[in-house]
Amino acid sequence: MTLTDHFGRSITYLRISVTDRCNLRCVYCLPEKGIEWQARENQLSAEEIARVTASMSQVGVKRIRLTGGEPLVRADIVEIVARLASIPGIEEVSLTTNAMLLEKLAQPLADAGLKRVNISLDTLDADKFKRITRGGEIDRLWRGIAAAESAHLSPIKLNTVVVNGLNADELSALARLTIENPWHVRFIELMPVGNAQNWGAGFPSLIDRYISVQEMQTRLSHYELEPAMTPTGNGPARTFQIPGALGTVGFISPLGEHFCQNCNRLRLTADGFLRPCLLLDGEVNVRGALRANEPLLPLIQNAVDAKPKGHELLSQHYPESRRMAQIGG
Repeated sequence: MTLTDHFGRSITYLRISVTDRCNLRCVYCLPEKGIEWQARENQLSAEEIARVTASMSQVGVKRIRLTGGEPLVRADIVEIVARLASIPGIEEVSLTTNAMLLEKLAQPLADAGLKRVNISLDTLDADKFKRITRGGEIDRLWRGIAAAESAHLSPIKLNTVVVNGLNADELSALARLTIENPWHVRFIELMPVGNAQNWGAGFPSLIDRYISVQEMQTRLSHYELEPAMTPTGNGPARTFQIPGALGTVGFISPLGEHFCQNCNRLRLTADGFLRPCLLLDGEVNVRGALRANEPLLPLIQNAVDAKPKGHELLSQHYPESRRMAQIGG
């Protein structure tokens, strides 16, 4: 049995948010104050996450990505990885992180079965990094990358949310990282998910923040980017390469270029809801069934059946029930 939605898309990929908590407060993701974390008793345990994953592996899900919040703040993250990596049918477990805790955890995670990491890197400037993340230390990020390379968590992908008036002027410098490093730098359009508030002094206003991937590509035209083979796990990114470079440059565009027609994923929130679409609010509660020892496959099928043809951002229909840190991106 395989999972196929009403539009013929096979569902083979599950993104799991293991926590809504984060040790940073990036301006485009969380407000500086005012967020209440989910009650820990409402969050799925390592065993419950594994049960959902095992059920989904029975119907064709092969790849798992762990997200947050920041997944490395969970004390049992290595256990979670080990449980998921041991499930028959799961071919790959990867993880998205801000890398603040990666230096010490990269090798234990690799030993547990983690294959790859995506790391958030929105600027190369240490002071700007601290401002964007509200306290992050870029030196810790570089040490995390070095530890990930030593642990053979590769290929390393670096995710940059591009904001006009904030870091768009660094596109060229960030792309240049791929020339001498086998890294995959992905430039991501700012998504309107819970970040419409004022970010504070020195940050661009709401109407000035958005920059399309088309404009990003124009600003990088001097590199004469060539289409490249999409790396494993690059999802909706359109991938290019600077001639002769070791790595690649990718662009992810929910607005400028729709990628919904190729969506192969569901999302599991930290508190146990399957979300058919990142950018629409519909969800299916599986936590109740987990804790009542009821079958999960009917609920998984309900979530697949609820997958829309595409998001509705261009119609001004934005998700409102959760912030990105509560969905897992």
